[in-house]
Amino acid sequence: MTDVAPPRAAAVPELEAHRRELTGYCYRMLGSAFEAEDAVQETLVRAWRALDRFERRSSLRSWLYRIATNVCVDMARGRQRRARPMDLGPSSATASATLVERPEATWVEPLPDGQALPDGDPAEVAVARESVRLAFVAALQHLPARQRAVLILREVLHWQASEVAELLETSVASVNSALQRARATLRAKPVASTDVFQPLDPDQRALLDRYVDAFERYDLDALTALLHTDVVQTMPPYDLWLQGHDEIRQWYLGPGIGCRGSRLVPTVANGSPAYGQYKPSGSGDLRPWALQVVEVSAARIVAMNAFLDTDRLFPLFGLPPTLSR
Repeated sequence: MTDVAPPRAAAVPELEAHRRELTGYCYRMLGSAFEAEDAVQETLVRAWRALDRFERRSSLRSWLYRIATNVCVDMARGRQRRARPMDLGPSSATASATLVERPEATWVEPLPDGQALPDGDPAEVAVARESVRLAFVAALQHLPARQRAVLILREVLHWQASEVAELLETSVASVNSALQRARATLRAKPVASTDVFQPLDPDQRALLDRYVDAFERYDLDALTALLHTDVVQTMPPYDLWLQGHDEIRQWYLGPGIGCRGSRLVPTVANGSPAYGQYKPSGSGDLRPWALQVVEVSAARIVAMNAFLDTDRLFPLFGLPPTLSR
């Protein structure tokens, strides 16, 4: 790479080469795949427009991260933090459950692995999967935006404190102080541990095969046998969430009975196994109902996150619009 700024047209592939890692960064910052996509696009447009002023005293990558950080901080300013249903109140007794829908901007949303995780070294991919888990991304949203940036850059992306200080135009002491405060906040809101998803692991594969089989047969005895005793079920955009075998069984035999006869199409989201759930429709085919993100720990399923915004999520994950029976 020369020290002379390249013509704008020739620079486009060089800028685009950073899209995936910037998407992962912006997603951790914002908690939404759609907002992350918007932030990355804005970052690349700003960079393209400013190429003639880029003096290359820092690397192109560092410069793009500086722009992306400013874009994300601006987007996060003055809005409520994104959350998960269990962050907003206690679980609901199924008998008295009411479905209260909240705006999509309320929720941490799922992200396709292919949009943010690196290719290559399995160890690096495993670490990246950990850092986009739903629980971790939700925990990050408790931090002020600049603290969030410091923690992601230092502890997820492993930048040096001096590099972060240069990016944020501040001192190393300020970066270290922000990191300490961020760590303290996260310690006060511990993140539940889940297993790193290994698609070729035979034990994980067998557990997930049993899950799909039990769900599609609607065998709740077989299904609950796979669930941790404190398993959680969430259903954004509704703030209702359920915990434990009894609440989940009552839901699927009561308000959720329309899920009987569903089929699950596998995908991956947030470093976890995920499924497009299609349920029977009145027209005889199977229609999108939820994107399920399944969290696993110690050979048991600890969370089933059913995101119901299928109009946006199914195209994002490349899932078909309908299935035939």
